[in-house]
Amino acid sequence: MDSISLTRLVRMKRERQRIACLTCYDATFARLLESAGVEVLLVGDSLGNVLQGHGSTLAVTLNDMVYHSACVARAISAPLLIADLPFLSYATPAQAIESARRLMGEGGARMVKLEGGSQLLDAVRRLSDFGVPVCAHLGLLPQSVHRLGGYRYQGRDAEAAERIRADALALEQAGATMLVLECVPALLAAELSQMLSLPVIGIGAGADCDGQVLVLHDMLGASVGQPRFSRDFLTGHSGGLRGAVAAYVAAVKAGSFPGSEEILF
Repeated sequence: MDSISLTRLVRMKRERQRIACLTCYDATFARLLESAGVEVLLVGDSLGNVLQGHGSTLAVTLNDMVYHSACVARAISAPLLIADLPFLSYATPAQAIESARRLMGEGGARMVKLEGGSQLLDAVRRLSDFGVPVCAHLGLLPQSVHRLGGYRYQGRDAEAAERIRADALALEQAGATMLVLECVPALLAAELSQMLSLPVIGIGAGADCDGQVLVLHDMLGASVGQPRFSRDFLTGHSGGLRGAVAAYVAAVKAGSFPGSEEILF
């Protein structure tokens, strides 16, 4: 696989080549995912759930994220590596810059991801001004799960959809270079993918985004309480773990994942 740059991902969007992304937290899986053709690896704060056993992502620290990002970075050469800024590590622009410095300088990330909309515009601008590529995240925000009242679909009424639409446009104008849309209606996600020039990666957001991302453990059917928008690519597929990841990549590329059974709204 050739090195995956942001420029290449934007070109893939223009050429309607879907982008395959998975979460990753360690060197062994990083090598496996790269060999199976995954273009973007996300060191997600979902490690709080799937590795540390927490009920949410809120307990994950910046040190945790730097450690796991560095583990992944040492093992890969081609995929674009994104790392999450964990809960309350970007409450101010200055704090966001210092957290990004550590994730990129110590953790080897090439992009950082943060959750939220209009309240983060100053931080996104400052990060962009200092040359930090930023992936925004709208819809269901796991770091805001207590405020949202649980893991629920977002943007289902006209007012909520308009807020997401306005936030997406503002984040792009502030300098965000990628967007993750989580658990929003498929029609809204498709609209935003067409409207924005940056790549839009969906999770529980229908099949018409520029790419898809899943938590690795969900994609392998290893999670307790499998999300309804996910699919177990390991069971029934030959080739073991690598075959399952390759099947996921092929399904994303073909547009067959998510299918009708995984598109809930």
